[in-house]
Amino acid sequence: MQRSDIYERARLSRDARFDGQFFIGVKTTGIYCRPICPAVSPKPQNVSFYESAAAAAEAGFRPCLRCRPECAPGTPAWNGTSTTVRRGLRLIAGGALDAGSIEQLADRLGVTSRHLCRLFARHLGASPLAVAHTQRLHFAKRLIDQTILPMSSVATAAGYGSTRRFNDAFKNTYGRSPRDLRRRSDHAVDTGGTLTVRLPWRKPFNWAAMCDFLSHRATPAVEQVTADSYFRTVMVDAQPGVIECRPDHSSDSLRLSLHGVGTRGLLRLVQRVREMFDVDAPVADIAQALRADEVIRKLLRARPGIRVPGAWDGFELTVRAILGQQVSVKAATTLAGRIADRYGEAVELPGSLHGLADTLHLDRLFPTAKKLSRARFNGIGLVGRRAETIRRVAQAVASGEINFDNSQDPDQLCRTLMSISGIGDWTAQYVAMRALKNPDAFPASDLGLLKALNVSAEELRPRAEAWRPWRAYAAMLLWSSLPSSGG
Repeated sequence: MQRSDIYERARLSRDARFDGQFFIGVKTTGIYCRPICPAVSPKPQNVSFYESAAAAAEAGFRPCLRCRPECAPGTPAWNGTSTTVRRGLRLIAGGALDAGSIEQLADRLGVTSRHLCRLFARHLGASPLAVAHTQRLHFAKRLIDQTILPMSSVATAAGYGSTRRFNDAFKNTYGRSPRDLRRRSDHAVDTGGTLTVRLPWRKPFNWAAMCDFLSHRATPAVEQVTADSYFRTVMVDAQPGVIECRPDHSSDSLRLSLHGVGTRGLLRLVQRVREMFDVDAPVADIAQALRADEVIRKLLRARPGIRVPGAWDGFELTVRAILGQQVSVKAATTLAGRIADRYGEAVELPGSLHGLADTLHLDRLFPTAKKLSRARFNGIGLVGRRAETIRRVAQAVASGEINFDNSQDPDQLCRTLMSISGIGDWTAQYVAMRALKNPDAFPASDLGLLKALNVSAEELRPRAEAWRPWRAYAAMLLWSSLPSSGG
C-alpha cells in the first residue's frame, strides 16, 4: 500500500496514531490540519498530504484554528530520515537558526548548505528555514493559548528578533494579530506567576516507567521525583530556578512549570525537556521493529510506551555514568549527592515553591566542569581512579575538547570519551544513549542486559543487530524487567 493511501485511511478514520506524523492541506480553504481534525472531512481530490507542518506552510497553507497543528506531538525526526537531517532538526529545535545561517548550520553538520537543503527537501518537503519558522510560529501560538504572558515576552521566548517580526509573522500566517488570536482563545490561564506549558507526547507514554528510572537516579538536592512529578534545579541565563514536570493524561501531554526561570531562551529549554522525557519517540515504529524478538515482544506488551530518559546536562550525566561503574545504582546516586553537596552552588527554592518547602529538598546546582576539574573528592567514598577519571573528563569539557553538541556524530563522541583513561564502551554508549539521544546506542557489555536475556556478551551482540536502529529502547525494556534496573 502506498503512503498516500495509508494517509487517506488515517484521515478518514481520524486515527490518532498518525497525529503529528503527517499534515493535510485542504485546497478549498487554504488551511492545513492534523489527521484528527474534527471538521467535516473534505473530498479526496481537495486534499494534499505533507510530511511536516513546515512543508504544508511552505506550500502556502495556513494552520487550522480548530485542530491547532501546533498542539500535535512532535513530528518524528527518526523514521525514514537521514542521520544528517535528524541531527539538523535537533539543532534547529535548539535555536541554531534563530541567529545563525543555513551555512553555519551546514558547517556544524559537516555538509554543504546546498546538500543540506536538498536533504531537507527530500525527507521533509521543506527547507531548514521553513522548519525553523514553523517551529517558532507554533511555539508562540501555544504560549498565546496556554499562558497570559505579554506579547513581547512571547516574541522573545519563541526566538523572534523583535515584536514587529513576531506580529508580521502572525498576520501573514493567520490574517490576525497575536492579540486577536488570544481573544479567541479560552485556554489561557493564570498560573500564579509560574509559567506552565504543555508538551504533547506521542501515545502511549509509560510515565510510571520513566518516573521509576529517574527516581532511582535522582541526585539528592539537585533532583527529586515525587509520586507524580519530577523536579530539578537549573541555571538558565545566569539565573537559578526549578523546573517541574508532571503528566497530564487528559490532554496526552507533559506539563512543564518553570519556577524562577525567565522566558528568554524558553524555546531551547522546552526542547531540552522534550528530549529529556523523550516525548516525541515514534513508539509505534519502535514496537514494530522490536517485536520480532520473542523476549522483547513480551516486554512491549507489559510495558507499552517505553522511553529512553534523556539528560538535562551532558557533563552531569557523564559524571553520573562514571560513578555508576561497577557499583549499584543506589551507591552511585549517593556518591552523586555527596559531590553536589560539596561542590555544587547553593540555591534557594523560588517563592512559587515555598508551599512545598517541607517536602522538596532542592538546594544545589550540579557542579560545573570547571569546578570539578580541580576537585579532590576526598572523604566522599570515591576511589582514587574514579576521581581521576572525573577530573580528566571535567578538564576536557572545561577546555572545549569534549562537548555534547547535538550536531556531532555519536560514534565520534564515544571514541573521544574512550580516549580518557577509566572510560570504556559501557560508559560511552550510556552517555550517547541519554545525552545525545542516539536511539541505537547500546552498552552491550552491561551485566543487567546479559542477565535479562540469560546470554553471554558474545551471544548478545549479534542478537541485538536485529534491533537496529532502536537498540537503546531494547536496552530500556530489558533493564525495566530487572528488580533493580541498570544504568
